[in-house]
Amino acid sequence: MLLLQTLLLLLVLPSHGQDTTAEGTEVLLPPPKGACTGWMAGIPGHPGHNGTPGRDGRDGASGEKGEKGDPGLVGPKGDTGEIGVTGAEGPRGFPGNPGRKGEPGEGAYVYRSAFSVGLENRVTVPNVPIRFTKIFYNQQNHYDGTTGKFHCNIPGLYYFSYHITVYMKDVKVSLFKKDKAVLFTYDQYQDKNVDQASGSVLLHLEVGDQVWLQVYGEGDHSGLYADNVNDSTFTGFLLYHDTN
Repeated sequence: MLLLQTLLLLLVLPSHGQDTTAEGTEVLLPPPKGACTGWMAGIPGHPGHNGTPGRDGRDGASGEKGEKGDPGLVGPKGDTGEIGVTGAEGPRGFPGNPGRKGEPGEGAYVYRSAFSVGLENRVTVPNVPIRFTKIFYNQQNHYDGTTGKFHCNIPGLYYFSYHITVYMKDVKVSLFKKDKAVLFTYDQYQDKNVDQASGSVLLHLEVGDQVWLQVYGEGDHSGLYADNVNDSTFTGFLLYHDTN
């Protein structure tokens, strides 16, 4: 650049043959057309601004698969997952070996309470327990023939029934438990005939409860009858004892 400026300066300076005119008067000639009018080099300009970024190039081809890296550290234990669906039942296994024989158990105690009694005399007194004094069965002595009442000694479920021969009068009979009538039977006597009346019931009894039969109601309804060919009976027995 400095060499170029020097050459341009030499071209601008006038030669010796051109310094004077014929009259001796000095005349300055205009500079050559297109020549630089200055005689010193210009100050360097400032650097230009950066151009706009060019467009992204095309994606390069995929490189080769690298080698497998080392295993990472074991992470923390995750939460317990939900219970899965129950699988199908597997095949039945082979029978196991028989176990050892157990120790002999205590013998089961059999609870017994039963009675079956019959009438020997005609009943004439109403609203009192009927005394059945003809004993068919009363091994445990839970029925009292002197009062006509059954006394519960074993708590549980009992079955009671009665079969009455009716003669000469109407009959109204009720079965009582703890001074409360729980079953009623009525039979209207037919003239010159012998009728039959019966009833049965299941009752749960506690120890000390009493059960009996008696004639009830106002008027004479004591047609209960018994002789050597006709019986009036009262029966009861334990079905199941309480386990508690």
